[in-house]
Amino acid sequence: MKERVFEMKRVLKDTGSIYLHCDWHAAHYLKIMLDEVFGEEHFQNECIWYYKGAGVSPRRWARRHDTILWYSKGKTWFFDPDPVRDEYAATTKERFSHYIGNVRGKHDYGEQTLNPLGKHPDDVWQIKIVAPSARERLGYPTQKPEELLDRIIVSSCPTDGIVLDPFAGCGTTMVVAHRLKRQWVGIDISPTACNLSRRRLMKVGALDVKLVGMPASIDDLRALKPFEFQNWIIDRINGIQANRQSGDMGIDGWTFFLHEPVQVKQSEGVGRNVVDNFETAVNRGGKTRGFILAFSFTRGSHEEAARARREGMDIQLVTVDELLDRLDEVFVRMGTSATGALPGLEAAPMPKIESGRHSADELIKSIKDEIEV
Repeated sequence: MKERVFEMKRVLKDTGSIYLHCDWHAAHYLKIMLDEVFGEEHFQNECIWYYKGAGVSPRRWARRHDTILWYSKGKTWFFDPDPVRDEYAATTKERFSHYIGNVRGKHDYGEQTLNPLGKHPDDVWQIKIVAPSARERLGYPTQKPEELLDRIIVSSCPTDGIVLDPFAGCGTTMVVAHRLKRQWVGIDISPTACNLSRRRLMKVGALDVKLVGMPASIDDLRALKPFEFQNWIIDRINGIQANRQSGDMGIDGWTFFLHEPVQVKQSEGVGRNVVDNFETAVNRGGKTRGFILAFSFTRGSHEEAARARREGMDIQLVTVDELLDRLDEVFVRMGTSATGALPGLEAAPMPKIESGRHSADELIKSIKDEIEV
């Protein structure tokens, strides 16, 4: 984290701010590290995000808050409390009712005033977590509520400023920044997270999102973790993910429009036995055609696919090279194009399975050796 924070400081504007969110596991360690990188004199606030929720231990106080550390880069920084001012307590408004709307900028005991926009905000924020039933919930385990990011961005980034989230996850920061008409940049180690963020941003009107550094070569794809590779393949063909872990009867997804079975293998030299087993899975699903996607196939696998075709089962073998260089041809083989179905085809009924992308828990588990949450 320290190396990353150094880079964050390097790209930060001189009047910019950094907000680092953490829970009780790391807050004290990160505070010391940020003091070292930014300087103790640039510490501004330790903000407490307080929330309610179920699940408590009978052995200790309920853990109901996270810490957000705020540092500035320079001696001056942008901060506008007006958009996030809190409402005065009823007793306060009653006591000073004759001062409301008469803001003189003086705060001595003889001329106390109340700002008509509300009380200056405190460093303790009561904001609900993203509930399981919330419309904004995507299932990402580190997803933050939009209200939390709204409070930070609107108060600490001017309207012509840029918001950077170097751990973008499911894109909450970028979505809020876009809604608040700020410029934004997001970074994440996971191609799946990047694609998820792009789809989420498109729903709020960000139609010109540019993805940079996504897997673009065979070597890039070999380096992906298994679930990331599978998600990349299914996204590449505009398919439907079968949201199940290993042991899913050999079907990892379904093609767009015709909903034919897809199996993904992050392997070279996929052999005859894989094709034979996939035939069984396709037949079990009541289909007569399916697709296996891998880096390469053996002669035996092609022979098995040819034998299956003679018996009425069409098993198509598609290489990753084809997905990178001849995607239009792959779409035609699947009965679709990049934008929809080919003319003259009728959509097959949707398969009766739980479909969607792998859960964030599965994705994070698959890269747990490379990333700390």
